[in-house]
Amino acid sequence: MPYEPPTHTVERSLRATTGAKIVAGVDEVGRGAWAGPVTVCAAVTGLRRPPAGLTDSKLLTPRQRAELDAELREWVTAYALGHASPQEIDDLGMTASLRLAAVRALEGLPVRPDAVILDGKHDYLGAPWKVRTVVKGDRSCVAVAAASVIAKVHRDNVMAELAVEHADFGFEANAGYPSPVHKAALEKRGPTPHHRLSWAYLDALPQWRHLKKVRVPGSGAVREVEGQLGFDF
Repeated sequence: MPYEPPTHTVERSLRATTGAKIVAGVDEVGRGAWAGPVTVCAAVTGLRRPPAGLTDSKLLTPRQRAELDAELREWVTAYALGHASPQEIDDLGMTASLRLAAVRALEGLPVRPDAVILDGKHDYLGAPWKVRTVVKGDRSCVAVAAASVIAKVHRDNVMAELAVEHADFGFEANAGYPSPVHKAALEKRGPTPHHRLSWAYLDALPQWRHLKKVRVPGSGAVREVEGQLGFDF
């Protein structure tokens, strides 16, 4: 299906209205997975013409993503990746974990950005960062699209490595997201050390339900359900 290529429109607007000179695009992957980290990429691209075919990573085939990822890593001005582990997700909740991973990515850049374009409608980053949220920013903004591809390919590679040790779970194909293979392995073997133990899927596993972690309001974490997928898929 044809799609409009991303542009620098939002970045130009930020530069004009805020005086920002360095603008980073930020995107995440792994929010709704049962296993593995949530991964955030921060990418700085400037206003140069992007590589052909750049768009939201979800619109690309694995081969297209891999080829574009290799090109992007050489093309971008700078990029950095940040992660929040399954254990941090269980302890902090998803919103705080997204912020943790995003800050790690942004602080990993060689120069601190003056402004950030964040994919989506919810600003999970907040002060002191100057943030512009853009719905479907991974399709419309060059820097965010670049971040989406780099983050997706990197996290998929991480999950493929975990699949070597946990072959029954199909991590190399499902990347820790819900799938029939993943569900069957959970029912038989229970969660691995890479699973999020506060997630709703454990409610449907009576033999493993005792492993579920419950975050208590007032303990520094917020009870959340966003992105927590059970077995209805």
